[in-house]
Amino acid sequence: MNFKVMKIESSMVMFADRKDAGKRLAEKLSKYRGKDAVILALPRGGVVVGYEIARTLNLPLDIVVVRKIGHPGNPEYAICAVDEKGSLLCNKAEIRSVDQDWLKEEILRQKNEALRRIGVYRGGRNPKKISGKIAILVDDGIATGLTIRVAMQSIRKQNPEELIVAVSVAPHDTVTELEKEADKVIVIDNDLNYLGAVGAYYSHFPQVSDEEVIELLNSQ
Repeated sequence: MNFKVMKIESSMVMFADRKDAGKRLAEKLSKYRGKDAVILALPRGGVVVGYEIARTLNLPLDIVVVRKIGHPGNPEYAICAVDEKGSLLCNKAEIRSVDQDWLKEEILRQKNEALRRIGVYRGGRNPKKISGKIAILVDDGIATGLTIRVAMQSIRKQNPEELIVAVSVAPHDTVTELEKEADKVIVIDNDLNYLGAVGAYYSHFPQVSDEEVIELLNSQ
């Protein structure tokens, strides 16, 4: 497979909010306007970004639900990620240091939460068909990359024609890893000096509610 990467490197890019990030990513994805493509967003924050892209490019919007397993001492730091079918990816070095019984229970809990969210967000709608289409996987930013890599694995199983990852910001080394697995990576800030949290790149980065996700998906 020939990997193509589109990226704009900068020391620091700030986004007003997730809508701003979505609009700016839509510009980078403009050649896909009206194509046989599907925007696949990671809830919750990624849905706000994905909605702006889908609306601008006249593309359907759907979700890929993956849950991170945060370190017990720092829940924001992902040590594993799991989807609703139990597909799992872990930082092997990190999971050695945590209680294994706790880890098993947390993986199951987050798998069940993924199933719950799919039911709530889709409201009985069938998922968009991806086979043979261009799948554009969107999030509001990447830290460790575990979550989006599990989402990529889930999408690959559905045989898309092409898998594109489009995010506002990610650490440079994480982007390098994603380049090995995606057909194309589009990232506005491929930061060599990552600030440690996605929210640091946004002026306004509130929590996104289930209700907002449902409203955006229903408006498609």
